[in-house]
Amino acid sequence: MSEEVKPDSVLLCSVNTAAVPRHELLCIFGTGDLGRSLGQRLLQCGYKVVYGSRRPGGCGPLPPGTQVMNHEAAAQHAHLIFICVHREHYDFLEPLAPQLKGKVMVDVSNNLKKNMYTDSNAEYLQRLIPGAHVVKAFNTLSAWALQNGPADANRQVYLCGNNAEAKQAVTETATKLGFSILDRGSLSAARELEDFPLQLFPGWRLPIRLAIGLTASFFFYLLLREVIYSYIVQQKDMSFRIMVSLANKVFPIVSLILLSLCYLPGIIAAFLQLYRGTKYKRFSDWLDRWMLCRKQLGLLALAFASLHVLYTLILSFRYYVRYRLAAHTISQIRENKTSPFDTTMAWRTDTYYSMGIMGFCFYLLLGISSLPSVSNALSWREFSFIQSKLGYITLFFCTFHTYLYGWDRFLYPSTYKWFSPPGYMLSLVVPTVVLVLKLLLLLPCVDRSLTRIRQGWERTDPEEESTKSLLR
Repeated sequence: MSEEVKPDSVLLCSVNTAAVPRHELLCIFGTGDLGRSLGQRLLQCGYKVVYGSRRPGGCGPLPPGTQVMNHEAAAQHAHLIFICVHREHYDFLEPLAPQLKGKVMVDVSNNLKKNMYTDSNAEYLQRLIPGAHVVKAFNTLSAWALQNGPADANRQVYLCGNNAEAKQAVTETATKLGFSILDRGSLSAARELEDFPLQLFPGWRLPIRLAIGLTASFFFYLLLREVIYSYIVQQKDMSFRIMVSLANKVFPIVSLILLSLCYLPGIIAAFLQLYRGTKYKRFSDWLDRWMLCRKQLGLLALAFASLHVLYTLILSFRYYVRYRLAAHTISQIRENKTSPFDTTMAWRTDTYYSMGIMGFCFYLLLGISSLPSVSNALSWREFSFIQSKLGYITLFFCTFHTYLYGWDRFLYPSTYKWFSPPGYMLSLVVPTVVLVLKLLLLLPCVDRSLTRIRQGWERTDPEEESTKSLLR
């Protein structure tokens, strides 16, 4: 190491650039959170790192083992440069165009919102430094992901660029860091990559809207039946039931319907394939979107089921329940009588709770198997068995649980307040249809035909067959 340190360079640890191959010494412009995390990760993977900063002596703590210089000096030491600064600060790069000529510049920047500029940051950087090879990459990773290493949920790195050799250099670096690469083509795809981090739960929008719509609809429906009806017809103030009783009726209803909607699109697709006699025709866009959000629907269904379990556990602590039990006991004491033990009711309630517990346990198993760390450890057959076979078993237990809840109430006219069916009856429509259709698909003759179609067999149209025979 030289005894004299230049004023434009601060040495945090000795770096012998002559002894290090050129491709193993990387440069980072920017000393913020992302730049520091990226440098730390590069060091852990065996690279030498040099930082470029406008204030080499006052840029804050950096990973030990790195060197910090001004931008011009840092650009001369490395062939691959990471640009970890915002677009509005790109102006300092223009005077460095001679030093950056032929360098690979990796743009990792993002914007605060979509359509903030007419062009992408990477394309703007390429026009600013035409002699460099700009590659858009690493912008979909957070500083936390870079610092702690790739995990199952953030292992993929998207990149795009106009120069194949430059993309190959970035690919090798990302692969050594433990990430997998997905090449999205030329630099014109940079705008799409920059929009990725700005998306807010794109796969959850339809399920969340559906869950909110079902929750609001059934809440006001039950509010009309349970509270408003009691106030108008029976002159009773039952508004206190809104917080617990009403909510505990809405949650299981929405959960059961959402769980049914997870499996209904697959059944619709199966019947479409049977009707068409082939698997090579595309489904409608609405069915494709529906099938793509089944995982989100299932997780929301699990969330509502969990709320139902928690609300059920606190029912016995409610003042209203304790008051009713005490009043009933005192009434029996005064009348000197005891209600006889009903074995049928005991069987019904025990079976009702048992089906609910088993259904919720299978619910949890489906939710756990959806976690990336768990699903990646399962084979395709194991994952398919859990999500399909156990999924229908879960739906059966939860539906049977609801049927036991209703029991024979549908026979009594008092159940139909204002001639409207109770909420649990409405919630049984979709799961019952799904289970019946699934039973039809399990019939040997139907299952055999569907299996053949999904293995590539196609039903030949008689008119097409006659046309082919004439041509022969």
